[in-house]
Amino acid sequence: MKTILIVDDMKSELDMMANYLTKAGYNIIMANNGEEAIALAIAKKPDLVVTDWMMPKMGGLDICRKLRRNPQTQAIPVVTCTSKDRDVDRMWAKKQGIKAYVTKPCTQEELVMAVQGAME
Repeated sequence: MKTILIVDDMKSELDMMANYLTKAGYNIIMANNGEEAIALAIAKKPDLVVTDWMMPKMGGLDICRKLRRNPQTQAIPVVTCTSKDRDVDRMWAKKQGIKAYVTKPCTQEELVMAVQGAME
């Protein structure tokens, strides 16, 4: 069973995404900030990270860049789940290494499809 690290500063968003992905058969690890996410990614080696884009101190793109720079985590795919929905945001995310982009609010199907696609 694949393990996914979910990162969001809003507990309700964390719980919703965890529920969606648990129902889809994934093990879930949760973090509510970027620093915790990096530490968990190094310690637990999840198969994928789903992160919010805009969070205090360290946002999703910062998380992605830090994971890419670390040899222990550089191969972990990253999906962003964000309220930012402009083409320029999508382009910038892709340039930073984001594998899939989901816009909030998302459905279970949208999130699961993005996760599956990013792990292929």
